Amino acid sequence: MSTPSGAPAVPQIPEAVHRRRWAILVVLMFSLLIVVLDNSILNVAVKTIASPSPTGIGATQSELEWAINSYTLVFAGLLFTAGLLGDRLGRKKILLFGITLFGIGSALAAMSASPGQLITWRALMGFGAAFVMPATLAVLMNVFERDEQPKAIGIWAGSVGLGIAIGPITGGLLLEHFWWGSIFLVNVPVVIIALVAMVLLVPDSKDPRPGRLDPLGVVLSIIGLVLLVYGIIRGGELADFTDVSVLLPVLGGLAVLVVFVLHEKRSASPAIDVSYFKKPAFSAAVAAIALIFFALMGVTFFSAFYMQSVRGWSALQSGLLILPLAVAQMLFAPRARIVVARFGARAVCTAGMLAVAVGLAAFALFDADTPVWLMCVVFFVQGTGMAHVMPPVTVAVMQALPREKAGSGSAVNNTFRQVGGALGIAVLGSVLSTVYRSDIEDHLGALPSGARDAAGESIEATLAIAEKLGPKGAPLVTAAHDAFMSAMHVTALGSAAVALIGTLVVALWLPGREPAAPRPVREEESPAPAGAER
Repeated sequence: MSTPSGAPAVPQIPEAVHRRRWAILVVLMFSLLIVVLDNSILNVAVKTIASPSPTGIGATQSELEWAINSYTLVFAGLLFTAGLLGDRLGRKKILLFGITLFGIGSALAAMSASPGQLITWRALMGFGAAFVMPATLAVLMNVFERDEQPKAIGIWAGSVGLGIAIGPITGGLLLEHFWWGSIFLVNVPVVIIALVAMVLLVPDSKDPRPGRLDPLGVVLSIIGLVLLVYGIIRGGELADFTDVSVLLPVLGGLAVLVVFVLHEKRSASPAIDVSYFKKPAFSAAVAAIALIFFALMGVTFFSAFYMQSVRGWSALQSGLLILPLAVAQMLFAPRARIVVARFGARAVCTAGMLAVAVGLAAFALFDADTPVWLMCVVFFVQGTGMAHVMPPVTVAVMQALPREKAGSGSAVNNTFRQVGGALGIAVLGSVLSTVYRSDIEDHLGALPSGARDAAGESIEATLAIAEKLGPKGAPLVTAAHDAFMSAMHVTALGSAAVALIGTLVVALWLPGREPAAPRPVREEESPAPAGAER
């Protein structure tokens, strides 16, 4: 309902819900934290899981990527459907279902006896997480009035920074004192606490007029996204995007998604109104989300190997080094709305994306002796940039859709984020692998043919062969470090280039400064009568 310019908006949130909105936000952050924390914990544990039993489960580089990507594949494929079901069935129900499933998957993953089992249970965790992430943002949009939504979304986004910080540090501590499965088992008590808090505090909400179900649209979205993400992951695994096993699923997924869009345009009750993508601000916001996660996820994947394999730091030390990035996000994300109100989303997001690009490009200057303080500065710059991009673009996406379609809006937001992240790991991971193989090949000539092929897979594989050679393997260790640094520099510049494309997108199409929206006035703060002294 529109209001005259300058007139106070009519409150849309029930008073009982409004009073406990900040407590509800804490519960939503706690739920989101579990999902984010799990992925950031896994990033510092890849080296341990790759180790032979009993330290790890002897996962190969490919199996490690699938332990990460099985989660991403299911997560990205179901996000859109989960958002639709939340709008239709009730967001609280979907949230409870998702987090319960995530907890069960975590417990089973902790007990995995082989890489195959770990990949399977990670997929189950991804299934649960797909129902958690869009529901948290959808509930947020339905417990806060429009004028408070940017602040709440900033705090919500800041909880991602908290997960980035807590994950690696918790993972490092657990790996130093317990077996590798503890990084998943730690999710279980957190899930139980979140479930109790949700039942007691979080209100249910859904679209009062959802219209007819669009089963064809739902099926097309799942098939299209799963095929696309699978093809992307397969391309990263092979380090070759021209292989038929890559091209078929990618082109098939894109074709199915085109059919999905055409179907949605003609449907009387579409799953998502694709006309929103005609709005430059909406399209620029979702593109920015995809591009920033494309750039960052690839760097996150290789930085763990840089810190642990090249620098020789423990999982805990590597986790502590991510702290500046997380601190910057926690400090600045909740305050991003203040800067946006003053300078506009376009200027703030452009500066933020540029800061991310500079931080990523700085990796191209790192070597085996880069001072820790300089790395901390780079991570802080990256975190500051992200904190000034993610809240404004999320607000742009969520406020473009009606409140009753919050689940769909959140699903679109998170689907682009996950597809962008999967692309980042696959494309940048394949660049890293290709450059590394090219540089290390000349140093593997003295090895037997079988060992030569295995040693060329990754820096971890090369170092494992060098360790078996004893003192004779020292030159191979040096060559592996040099080859990895060269590959990392190329990949970092590729990441920075992607972030610069994101900078251009937001600079051209995000809106500038907008007038403040009228603030809803409640009974306890009703305006003074006309003519009264103020």
